Amino acid sequence: MLEIRWHGRGGQGAVTSVELLAISAIEQGKYAQGFPSFGPERRGAPVTAFNRVDDKQIKIRSGIYHPDVVVVLDESLVALVDVAEGLKPTGILIINTTKTLEQLKKDIRFVGKIATCDATGIAWKELGVPITNTTMLGALVKLTGIVKLASLDSPVQVRFGRIASKNLAAAKRAYEEVKIINEGSK
Repeated sequence: MLEIRWHGRGGQGAVTSVELLAISAIEQGKYAQGFPSFGPERRGAPVTAFNRVDDKQIKIRSGIYHPDVVVVLDESLVALVDVAEGLKPTGILIINTTKTLEQLKKDIRFVGKIATCDATGIAWKELGVPITNTTMLGALVKLTGIVKLASLDSPVQVRFGRIASKNLAAAKRAYEEVKIINEGSK
């Protein structure tokens, strides 16, 4: 089972990403869960959302405290929240940033695998707005292989309608451009 925690801000689409991933996994014949965790519900407030994906039925109904993957939609959260809290040492931390590993080390206390993607830059170019949810979904798919990139097509089309092609282009660019900047311990 792969457990994923998403960090974002209200309005950035973390909850939408969770839903899209769950639907994509289910359409591929997998089992999936997706659920948010809100504090005060307002635009810009920190939001956490979660996914579980497995090839067999998922019977767990608790929160996710030790994820395999953490996805950070907004790099400003790295200095505000311990985004790596509970992340398994063998896990992957995926951050929307252009910062180097040295720049990130002052705020991140995780020595495992760290990947970065300029999802904001990609979103501006492909969507015309800095909403990074589908972009970071592409990065996640590349690094985990949890679903095929093409499996996002139908859920994204249903969710975004006429702007689906822009969202899919952003996901594809992130899939191609995400890079691992720290391999972690092997």
